[in-house]
Amino acid sequence: MARTLTTRTAASVLPIEVQATAKQRLGMSAAQFLRDYWQKRPLLIRGAFAGFDCPITPEDLAGLACEDGALARLVLHDRTKDQYALETGPFAEDRFASLGERDWTLLVQDVDKWDGDVRALRSAFDFLPRWRIDDIMISYAVAGGSVGPHVDQYDVFLLQGLGHRRWQIDADPNAPKDFRDGAQLRLLRQFNPSHEWLLGPGDMLYLPPGLGHHGVAEDSCLTLSLGMRAPSLNELVTDLADELSAGLGEEQRFTDADLQPAADPAEIDAAAIARVRASLAPLLAMDDAALAQWFGRFITAYRNAGTPQPAPRLPTRPELEALLAAGGELVWHPFSRVAWGRAGRGAQLFVHGETYACTLAGAKRLARGDALSGGNFEALKPIDRDAAWALVQAGHLIAQAVRKSRR
Repeated sequence: MARTLTTRTAASVLPIEVQATAKQRLGMSAAQFLRDYWQKRPLLIRGAFAGFDCPITPEDLAGLACEDGALARLVLHDRTKDQYALETGPFAEDRFASLGERDWTLLVQDVDKWDGDVRALRSAFDFLPRWRIDDIMISYAVAGGSVGPHVDQYDVFLLQGLGHRRWQIDADPNAPKDFRDGAQLRLLRQFNPSHEWLLGPGDMLYLPPGLGHHGVAEDSCLTLSLGMRAPSLNELVTDLADELSAGLGEEQRFTDADLQPAADPAEIDAAAIARVRASLAPLLAMDDAALAQWFGRFITAYRNAGTPQPAPRLPTRPELEALLAAGGELVWHPFSRVAWGRAGRGAQLFVHGETYACTLAGAKRLARGDALSGGNFEALKPIDRDAAWALVQAGHLIAQAVRKSRR
């Protein structure tokens, strides 16, 4: 049960803690969760992953943190001064042996891109648009380990994998959000928790954006954090402006053919502002099709952990088709982000910021993200096979020969 730390009046009668069932991982239907909790209020789901078998060990996570290209951080807490120190990876293997038995946390981003078993957990969240999911970050903490009280500007599901972590949240929407001065991490200056829970393996805490929270390891524990993609309006506007400006030539300029004699040559008058608005009107009137094409490219390129590269030696198209006919497969590169959108009677497949024309059925099939066999490939329309071939050349689809069974 939740421990209520204050006597604040509840915002509603909706429960803040529920018990999952075999049929309802969220403790309710997905539609009810999205209606009542998504981006509105926190929810603790006991037993969301009943009998959870954590797909990664602390040793595996530490090994990944030593790899070039992995995004890893260490957070060390000085309890005496209540100060947090931050180190960034990759780390030398002997770094972990010198850390001690208390008060440190290892965090590794994008573990789902490196580990197939971790990546498989994303299917449990298919009630959400896949392009909204950013990554699965995993933290390992020893007793007392924490990253301090903070807020995230995106939705997050915190799934306990191993051990136990105590979570405190401040459910007050008007809680102060000022940060500590001079800290390496963006930590809340004030944190007055309203609820407290101890989570064990399989328990999951959902937090909407902007809600203060603080987790402290009770013992050696792993926590899997599925975070959502939430670009700022600044990022959206900046990228859209780049998109619009790319199609403008130097000859397209501000004009004032209807100019009248100036009453005051230093004044920017109402007529000038009206001409500025008229000059920008064609850009501001971007139609839905153009907006959808820009957004599809933007959101599949946004916050990418890495860019796939084609293999040094790619098969020719006849070689690829022969490989697939012999039982081979096309598999997606784990760093490739894929989405699709309708375009008239057809569709556009968006991959890592690029657009590929497809049929509607072909875009859906390719965007599913599972392996493409020879039969699947042959069943595609020619335009979809052309898109798949282009994705092979770009390194997003990888050709794998048939695996021989061991005797």
